[in-house]
Amino acid sequence: MARSSGTFRPRHGLSDTPVHRSWMSMRQRCLNPKDRAFINYGGRGITICERWMSFENFLADMGPMPQGCELDRKDVDGNYESGNCRWATTKQQARNKRNTVLVE
Repeated sequence: MARSSGTFRPRHGLSDTPVHRSWMSMRQRCLNPKDRAFINYGGRGITICERWMSFENFLADMGPMPQGCELDRKDVDGNYESGNCRWATTKQQARNKRNTVLVE
C-alpha cells in the first residue's frame, strides 16, 4: 500500500466497491473475534489462505463480482481459498448452508 501523509491508501483503486467490501467482510468474519459472525467462521476454524490476505491476489483469483452475487464457499466447512470459493446468487447460497436438508 502506498503511504501518503502518514495514512495508507490502497493501490487498486477499488475501495468501497462491492468486491472490496466482500473481501473486507470475509476478513472480519474470519479474523476479528469481535465481529458478530466470527463464531460461525473464525470461531469454527474457517481460515483465509495466505494468498488472499492481499486484495489484489483475491481479485486476481476470483475475478470481478457479477451483479447480484456474493462470495460463497462451495464446501461450507472449508476455508476461503480459490478452489473452494465462487461468486454465487442468493438462491445458490441458500442451498449451500450447514442447516440445509435436501429432500428427494
